[in-house]
Amino acid sequence: MSLSITVTNDVRDGVEESVVLVDGEVDVSNADQLRDAIDARLEAGTTRVVVDLSDVPYIDSTGIGVLVGAAHRAGEKNVRLEVARPQRNVARVLGLLGVGADLNIRES
Repeated sequence: MSLSITVTNDVRDGVEESVVLVDGEVDVSNADQLRDAIDARLEAGTTRVVVDLSDVPYIDSTGIGVLVGAAHRAGEKNVRLEVARPQRNVARVLGLLGVGADLNIRES
């Protein structure tokens, strides 16, 4: 399955945010695309970056590493990174790995 990434900018609760909408499976073959999209938003000076995983049925350890690394880079830049609406199986893996707090997972 190919990966599609769309970025939009919005204001939510009075805070400017960039939404990185991911569609498809994230794995070692395409995780760099996700990293590049998130890093571009971190460099743009956005206050909050939301990675929407609602259309991601599968993410491997490389993809999870991209998310955790991005969360740490965001923290260094005083940017809040959130992971939004992960599918049940993706949320379960994130929970089992104990990275939920780092990723500020939200359901909406």
